[in-house]
Amino acid sequence: MLDDFMMRATLAGIGVALAAAPLGCFVVWRRMAYFGDATAHAAILGVALSLALSISVFAGAMVIALLMALTVNLLTGRGYAMDTLLGVLAHSALAFGLVAVSFLSGIRIDLMAYLFGDILAVSRLDLTVIWGGAALVVALIGWRWSALLTATLNEDLAYASGIDPKREQLVLTLALAITVAVAIKVVGVLLIAAMLIIPAAAARPLSRTPENMALVAAGIGSVSALVGLRAAYIFDTPAGPSIVCVAAIIFAALSIAGSVRASS
Repeated sequence: MLDDFMMRATLAGIGVALAAAPLGCFVVWRRMAYFGDATAHAAILGVALSLALSISVFAGAMVIALLMALTVNLLTGRGYAMDTLLGVLAHSALAFGLVAVSFLSGIRIDLMAYLFGDILAVSRLDLTVIWGGAALVVALIGWRWSALLTATLNEDLAYASGIDPKREQLVLTLALAITVAVAIKVVGVLLIAAMLIIPAAAARPLSRTPENMALVAAGIGSVSALVGLRAAYIFDTPAGPSIVCVAAIIFAALSIAGSVRASS
């Protein structure tokens, strides 16, 4: 079954959708959309260093994404606004990554694949990394679910309940770095934030509880992967962007339906 490249691509897309769904809900609730986008952009420096040092791209991207996220957490509140720090660090890391790649020969095509994704080239090893990372993210979020929800709702309530909001922020940061690393091969660093945000945002009006929203987001992300891959196969379009386009169409359709229902 895994000899079929479309089957490997489908499993990879679903794996990323399952990892991104619960994490994306917290990104939406905490209004961390730019945080996820900036972390993904910074990961290109990890890709460049991995290619230069001939080490695992997954490990390099995850380390740089984690360092970038931890640096933002450390510097926040020390004279710079969050969006300023994210802008400086993300674009600096992206620029350093692109400059580093320019000193290396013969990897320009590979870099484009990491920028925009190359889901049709997913190997069995990639599939193992994606599903292993997705399982780790789901387990991490599931383990800290109640504490993360409390810290997201109200920091004072979290402290009163014996929960450290900063520790929960670190859990989200680690999960985000893992998700960015496993999703690079599927949608590329420029579109990872879309897979985090769009399914969760689309699921919001359909959900009555936080748990329900995470499940609906996982369903929307999986459907987007399946339909997007099918559309890319039929219309000969880029697979990663096609998946994001389907997710955006679902979001638009649900938003319009919600507006019509509210006005009637």
